[in-house]
Amino acid sequence: MATVVNTAVGERTGPLDRLRALHAEGRLADAYDEVPGLLSELAAAGDPAGPPAPDLARAGQLLSRLDREEVLREHPGTETITVAVTGGSTLSGLTAPLTAELARHGLLGRLTEGDYGAWRRDLHDISSDVYAADLALCLLDAEIVFAELPHPWSVEDVQRVLSGKLSLIGSLAERYVTRGAGTLVLNTVPLLRTQLRRLVDARSRARLGVIWREFNAGLLRLAAVHDRVHVVDLDPLIASSGPVNEPRLAAYAKVQFGEELLAGYAREVGHLARVLRGRTKKVLVVDLDNTLWDGILGDDGPDGIAAATTYRGEAFGRFQKAVGQIGAQGVLLAVCSKNDIEPVRGVLRDHPDMALRESDFVQVTANWEPKDRNLLEIAQRLNLGVDSFVFADDSPFECGLVARSLPGVAVVRLDEEPALHIERLLADGWFDVRELTAEDRARATQYRTEVARQDLLESADSMEEYLAELGVEVSFSPVRDHEIARVSQVTLRTNQFNLTTERLQQADVRARHESADGLVLAIRSADRFGDNGLVGAVLVSGAEAAGEWHIDNMLLSCRVFARGIEQACLTALLHEARARGASAVHARYRPTAKNHRVRDLYPSMGFAETGEDADGTVSFRHDLSEETLPTPPAHVRLSADIARRSS
Repeated sequence: MATVVNTAVGERTGPLDRLRALHAEGRLADAYDEVPGLLSELAAAGDPAGPPAPDLARAGQLLSRLDREEVLREHPGTETITVAVTGGSTLSGLTAPLTAELARHGLLGRLTEGDYGAWRRDLHDISSDVYAADLALCLLDAEIVFAELPHPWSVEDVQRVLSGKLSLIGSLAERYVTRGAGTLVLNTVPLLRTQLRRLVDARSRARLGVIWREFNAGLLRLAAVHDRVHVVDLDPLIASSGPVNEPRLAAYAKVQFGEELLAGYAREVGHLARVLRGRTKKVLVVDLDNTLWDGILGDDGPDGIAAATTYRGEAFGRFQKAVGQIGAQGVLLAVCSKNDIEPVRGVLRDHPDMALRESDFVQVTANWEPKDRNLLEIAQRLNLGVDSFVFADDSPFECGLVARSLPGVAVVRLDEEPALHIERLLADGWFDVRELTAEDRARATQYRTEVARQDLLESADSMEEYLAELGVEVSFSPVRDHEIARVSQVTLRTNQFNLTTERLQQADVRARHESADGLVLAIRSADRFGDNGLVGAVLVSGAEAAGEWHIDNMLLSCRVFARGIEQACLTALLHEARARGASAVHARYRPTAKNHRVRDLYPSMGFAETGEDADGTVSFRHDLSEETLPTPPAHVRLSADIARRSS
C-alpha cells in the first residue's frame, strides 16, 4: 500500500492513518481535497475479485461525521449529491461504505435514512425524502415476501405474493418517475438457502427457483421501461462477497444484508452516482510489457513475449479480449509504453498471439519519456481532458507517478498476477453509461479520422483554407426520439463546451422536448472525412411565445471545436427567433474550471451582458435588431429546420 508522510510527527503512514490523523486534528474538512486520492489507495489495496476493502468503510465512518457546510466553505467547488435510503430492514450499515464510495469519486454525499420497514410508505408519499433526493435507494430483501406468507406455505402462495409485490413495486416506480426529482434505485431480491430448503422435495424447489427468478427479471425490466429507475443485480455481488447476511444479526437486529454485501452495493451506487454526474471516463490507456503481454519486449524480443500458447500468456490474451470488448463499445483505446515504437508496431501488426492490433488503438505511444507527460500529449492529440482517462499499468512506480502528478486520471494498479488483470480493470465501472448509443459505437472510428483532419490542417496555408477544404456540413433541428439518449449523454459528458453544465437525464430531455414552449435542438455534423453524428445540442425555453426566448444551455463535443458549427447554429436560432416575432433572446454562461474557452461566445454573436450572479453566472441579451444579427460562416453548409418538430 502506498504511504504518505505525516509532517507533524515525521513518520510514514498509510491512507487510513492519514485520514484518522486529520480527523483527530480537526482538519479533515480543510484537507478534503486529499480525500479522493487517499480513498483510491484504500480501494486499490482490496481484493479485486472480492468485496471492497474494509478500510473503505472505516474511512467512511470518519467522513460521515463531517460537517458538510464546513467542507463546502473550505472547498466551494465540491460537487454534492443527496441520497435517501429506505427499505424493509435495518440499513444503518450502508452509511459508512456509501459515504466513502461517493467521496472516492469526488462527491460529497448527504444521506438520510427512512424509518425501519417504511419503504412502501416512503415510495407512496411524495413528501418523503426519497422524492426530493438525487438518489432514492430502496433496498428490498426476501422478508417482504416471506413475512406475508401463511403458515405453512406452498409454492403457489409464494407465487401469489410475488405477483402482488411486483405489481406494487411497478406502480410505485411509475409514481416516483412521475413525481420524483432524481433516480430510483431498486435491487434484485436474493432467495436464501434457508428459505429454499424449507421445501423438502426437489421439484418444488425447482418451481420456487423459477418463479423467484421471474420476479427478479420483472424488477430488472423496470429499468428498461423507466429512464429514471436503476436496478442493482445483487447476484454478482453475492457471488463475490459471500453470504447475504449473518444469521444472528438477521434474526435479532433485522439486518438482512451483511457488511460485505452492503459494501459491494455501495460501490455499485457510487458508480451510478458518477454516471449521473457526468464523470464517465472515455479513454483507456494501457501499458504493454506484462500488461497486454507476458514478458518485456526490449529484453525478450518478439519471440519471447506471449499472449497465448503458454500458461501465463493465455491470461494476458484474456485481458486483451476484455480490453477489446470495452473498446468495441465506444471507449477509446491507447497505448503508453516505455519501448521503442517500431518493435511495438511490429508486434501489434504481426505477432500471432495478439487479440488487439494497432488499428484497435486511436493512439500508440512508445518512447522513453515519463508516462505522465505522454498521457498529457495523448489527451492533447485527442482534444480531451486528461481527467477522462483510465491508466492501467503493472508498474507501482508508473502508477504512483501518474496518480500524484495527474490526480484526475483513474489509475488501475495491475500486479504480477495476470489472472486478476480483468478483475482490477472492471472493478470500478469507469466506463459505465446508462445506455449505449450509436455514436458511442462509432466513436473510435470518428477519432481515427481526426488524424486525416490533422494532416489536412497541417498542409493548409491558413485556417480559412483548411475549413473551406474540410467541407463542414451541419444539420440543426429538433431532437428525434431515438436521439434523446444521446442528447442526455452529451449533457452528462461534455465539460469544455458546456455553457451552464446543467446535467440532464433522458427523462429530463424528453420532458423538455415534449413541453409546450421548449425546444431541444440537436446539432449533427459531417465533413469530407465522414459523419460525426450528433455532436451537440441547444436547449431553448419560451420558444412558442412571441415574447422573449431563453437559451438554457448550449453544448458541443470537443471533437468538432473551432469549425464554425456553434456560430452557424446560433445564427440560425437568432434569425428564427426574430422571424417568429420574439423581442429578444436571453442566454447564460456559468463558469467552471473547464469551460473558460466559451466565455466570449455570446458576446461574439452580438449578445450584450446584462448582469452577473453571486456564483459568477453571467447573463446576456440579444435584442434581435437587424444590425446586430450575425451572419453564418461562409464555409459551413447549414440545414436548419428549427420551426418544425421532428418525430
